[in-house]
Parts: sequence; structure tokens; C-alpha cells
Amino acid sequence: MSASPSASSHGSRTGVWLIGARGSVATTVVAGCAAVTAGLHPATGMVTETPDFADAGLPALPSLVFGGHDTVDCPLPKRAEALAAGGVLPHGLPSAVGAELAAADREIRPGGPLPGDTRDDEELIAAFAADITDFARRSRVERTVVVNVASTEPAPTGGALPASSLYATAALRAGCPYVNFTPSTGLHHPALAALAESSGVPYAGRDGKTGQTLLRSVLGPMFAQRALAVRAWSGTNLLGGGDGAALADPAAAAAKNAGKERVLADTLGAPVEGEVHIDDVPALGDWKTAWDHIAFDGFLGARMILQTTWQGCDSSLAAPLVLDLARLVARAQQKGLSGPLGALGFYFKDPVGEGPSSLAEQYGELKRFAGRLRDAEDSGRDGDGEDGGTPGTVGTGGGADERGAGR
Repeated sequence: MSASPSASSHGSRTGVWLIGARGSVATTVVAGCAAVTAGLHPATGMVTETPDFADAGLPALPSLVFGGHDTVDCPLPKRAEALAAGGVLPHGLPSAVGAELAAADREIRPGGPLPGDTRDDEELIAAFAADITDFARRSRVERTVVVNVASTEPAPTGGALPASSLYATAALRAGCPYVNFTPSTGLHHPALAALAESSGVPYAGRDGKTGQTLLRSVLGPMFAQRALAVRAWSGTNLLGGGDGAALADPAAAAAKNAGKERVLADTLGAPVEGEVHIDDVPALGDWKTAWDHIAFDGFLGARMILQTTWQGCDSSLAAPLVLDLARLVARAQQKGLSGPLGALGFYFKDPVGEGPSSLAEQYGELKRFAGRLRDAEDSGRDGDGEDGGTPGTVGTGGGADERGAGR
């Protein structure tokens, strides 16, 4: 299943700086990368390890170096043991990759703002940016991608920058590509529009598409293409862990649900009746259940129902996507691309830039984007006919609460 790295991925290292670095998603990212690199497990779920992405010049998995910010102090090895006890990580994996987890943990710096923190926004941004640049210097990486995988924060009120936007600003100030895998504001804050436009780095997001919305982005186009009239589409999410606790806040839940509803409106052509509910069930831990109830009309007004149930572990669904995104965005910067990477909409509920909402169409855009990332001498092998891309353009295709949940 592994794609062969191109020559451009050899001899260099790529930093991956995780916001929420001791959360479930981040821990699974670090442990998973080490496990795949060591040949302990296959790269299941990693789109960039399939043949369509061979020779795209992506950083090789062994070249990735991890660090990050978090507001909690539970060491990554201990966090991994807890995830293994809950069935999220395979039994025995934390000890097998203990050295890699410990190495990443040594590169985690305190996040913020914490209660009682007297630093203003500028001081926090400067401190976060310095942490990132210090990491890059110590680790001798060619470039660093900053990825927000912290728990969802409420939508901001007033003009103050939320924590996720402070981290995003620090990433741009450090000259790093930025990926927002959460529904949190990040670069979407109006005060950051000019900075994002002038930053000269690529960025992508937001809110990783891992479960219920992934299915919606497939089913929505199916109903539209078969000319079936959807009358109502309602859903419920049951989840625990830190993310369940964070989303118990109605404001945080509203920020997450906005992307779910937008996918339906975009793929069906208009909003439909129905809501999504998110319930915190602590006993579920890192596991979640998502249920959808779809009422639709068939020929001659025949009324019908489709119900779906998705049960899974969000950290295991998210981690391979985070690794994909870190590699793709790092390569985009290497190729001279900047601005919003709309061609990465395949991975997000609420993607930046322009692009389709149907998963199949998004995958087509992603493959064409991979063609643009290939070196000029490899471009002739791209079945979509894309060339190597033009530096300085984007593939449009059309903190947060870091309590250990990821998202």
C-alpha cells in the first residue's frame, strides 16, 4: 500500500507542530507515524500512501519530526498507555514506540493562555512563534507545518482573538504553513484576513471530515444525482472524552454543527429541515456513534426513509488525515504555493478556497493537486494531465482548549 517517496523527499526533515500536542489525536498521530515507519502496522487510512500519490515528492514518514503546544502536562507515553487501555491504540504499541513518543514529548511547550496569564495577545503570539522557530532550529528541519488538533473552542464574541487564532498568527509569523483540523476560528477571524493574504505560506482547513459528515458528502450527491427529494435530514452524535466535554458547551457545538449543515446545503442545492445534536456521554471515552435519519420522496410522492449509523474512534479516523495534510502542505510550500489550498477540501467540512462539496469531486481535485506537486520530470506520468504547477499559485480546485481530546 505504501507509495514510493520521490527523490525530493530524501535527505531532509519536516517538522509537524501540533496544537493540542498531548491530546488523543496528536498522540495517535505520533504513535501511528512511528508504527508505520517501523513496519509494525500498515498505513491504513492514509490517502497519501496510495498509488495516486506516488512520486508527488511528499516528505517520507521517517522524515517527520514532532513537537507542539499544549496546556496539559501528561507525558505522551502515559497518554498513549491510556489510549491503549481504551482500545484506541493496539495493545503493546506504546512500549514499542516509546522512544518516539518520548522524543516528541520533549518538544512540547506550554500553550495558553492559562488562567491567570497576564500576557497580552502580542506577547502570547511572540512566545508561540519563538517556540516554533526554536523547534525548527533544534530539529534541523527544512520546514515546519503547524496543525491545530486541539478541542473545539466556542465561536469568538467581540473583537478579541481566541486562542486558536493566536496560534494561527504565530504559525504565519514563524513562516510556517498552517492547517486547522478543528472547527475553531483559527485564520477565519476577520482581523487575520490581511495577514493570511500577505503571509506567503499555504494554509488549509477547517474541521476535519472524519465520520458523519464524510458520509453526508457521499449521500447528499447521491440523492441529488438520482433526483430524489430530501424532505428532512436530522442527526445525533454521541461521544465522550475531552471532545465530548468541550462540545457540551452549546457555543462550541454550534461551531462544529455549522460545517455539517453546510455540506448538506451545498450537495443538495438548498438547506433542508433538520438539526444535528451532540451529546456528551463520558462513558464512551474516545469512541463515538453518529446516527442520521433521512426522509425523502420517491416517484409519485412515495415517502421513504434512510437511516445510517456510524460507530468509530475519532482519533483513529483523524490521525491518518493529519499525517496526509502535513505531508501535502509541506510539499506545497516546497513547490512555492501559497494561500488557501482549496484542493484539500477532500479533508474538511468547511474548506478554505474554492472547490466542490461532493466527496468524489473533491477526490478528483486532490489527485490533480498531487499531479501539480510532482517534479517537472515526473509530470508526464500524471494521468490528469497537470503540469508541475506555477510557484506562487494555489491549488484551489474548484488556542483552543487542549485538554487532551484532540477532536
